[in-house]
Order: sequence, then C-alpha cells, then structure tokens
Amino acid sequence: MALRREAFLDLVRERGAYDTPYEADRAARVVLALLGAHLVGEVRARLAARLPDDFALILLNPLQSAEPLTPERFVRATAAWIEGATEQTATWDVSAVLSTVADTAGDDLTGQVLLQLPAGYDLLFGRPRTTRPPFT
Repeated sequence: MALRREAFLDLVRERGAYDTPYEADRAARVVLALLGAHLVGEVRARLAARLPDDFALILLNPLQSAEPLTPERFVRATAAWIEGATEQTATWDVSAVLSTVADTAGDDLTGQVLLQLPAGYDLLFGRPRTTRPPFT
C-alpha cells in the first residue's frame, strides 16, 4: 500500500531537517528521478506502487542515465540538479529520501533494489550491509 504524500514528505522533511515542505519535495523529486534511471522491471514497478502517486510517476519516468552511477556520482548528480547544493548537502538530501524510501518499501524490496545498484548504495539507504567472515 502506498504511503500518503504528506506522510512521505513529513518523513523526508524530518530526516533532512528541512525548514519547509518545499525543500523536502525538491529533494524527493530529484533523488527519485535519478534512482528511477537505475532500476528496471518489476522491482521498479513494485517500489513505485509503495510511493505516493506523484513520486511514483517520477520514479517510473526517470532522468536518463547512460550508465549506472556509483554512489559518489549519484550524490554529485543530485547536487547538480538542486540549486545551491553542495556534495555535502546533496549527501544529506539523498540519505533523507532514500532512507524514507527504504522504510516505505520494507526490507525485502529494499534488498532487491540494492541488488540492482552498484556497491555502496546500502549506506545511502541507511541499510549498511554487514559482512560475515567466511567459514573456516
């Protein structure tokens, strides 16, 4: 079931410590447009179904990307799309939105999303992967 727009933005606003709903909305739109370019098929459709309608449409009609962006390049791209943003503030924006997306999606779907992304995105989603030592 999709989260209501206001509830989704309230979570993003709280996590991003934004002063206005506009700032949370702007961050959500940019990050979801970039994220949508990295996801395909059923995973993208299932994630969109959990988002508010206008954000689902952004995810399903993403910005174009010639190749998957590393987490660092994803943050730089976010900074380029948000007026006045720096890489540091963009990292904050990305994490605020993607951690909200992860909570909205749940652990199983978030895991499937992470499988479609280059290594390192788990930290941006607030879901650091733990590595276990091999059996000896």
